Amino acid sequence: MMAKKPPKPAPRRIFQERLKITALPLYFEGFLLVKRSEYQEYKHYWTELRGTTLFFYSDKKSPSTENIESGEEWRGFILTVTELSVPLHVSLLPGQVIRLHEVLDREKKRRIETERTLSSAIEKEKESIEDYADVLSPMPACFYTVSRKEATEMLEKNPSLGNMILRPGSDSKSYSITIRQETDMPRIKHYKVMSVGKNYTIELETPVTLPNLFSVIDYFMKETRGNLRPFIYSTDVTLGMFFTSFSHNALVPP
Repeated sequence: MMAKKPPKPAPRRIFQERLKITALPLYFEGFLLVKRSEYQEYKHYWTELRGTTLFFYSDKKSPSTENIESGEEWRGFILTVTELSVPLHVSLLPGQVIRLHEVLDREKKRRIETERTLSSAIEKEKESIEDYADVLSPMPACFYTVSRKEATEMLEKNPSLGNMILRPGSDSKSYSITIRQETDMPRIKHYKVMSVGKNYTIELETPVTLPNLFSVIDYFMKETRGNLRPFIYSTDVTLGMFFTSFSHNALVPP
């Protein structure tokens, strides 16, 4: 008798494994045409939009034909969660637009809850390990240990990843915010953030004092009505998958 071949793993098991990777909510999924930096040609990946992060999987076969309508729908979902507004220039059906509004509401609530959780974690950190709060407190995702010049180059080379970086100050005792603004022409500006006791003061014409660095980042975002966005880039490889924050290479080509 011939030995029986072991059964193939059930799709549900793969799904359960993916759930272990992240707790971010799933907003949209499907095949997306992607161009990665190491390749010259575009390639289809099964993609999940979770929060503001795209997860690309290589365990599903590519479709035999391209779907332009699907590309428009992907644009709609990506722009909705990154800009926190439903785009008006994307051609979608009424039902698809309704889904975008639903996702917009979910993403707004998620960000509010995330901010509350971070604020709570910071307060607990200060209470439990007060003497080492500056060392152990989590840093905003847009914090990079780079110089003024390096921060400028990062913003100029990757404008789609964000336009605001938090970095160490030149005196190693303070912090600095480097931003890239799009007006008539791109402009780079730097703002000093001083650590004063348990607070942080942004050195503006009228100084602004805030309780933590997360609030500093939030201040710049609110004052510019969302025109300034944290510069965030991350990659990982797990279960034949990689994920990345949004960039122009992760969008369907026009």
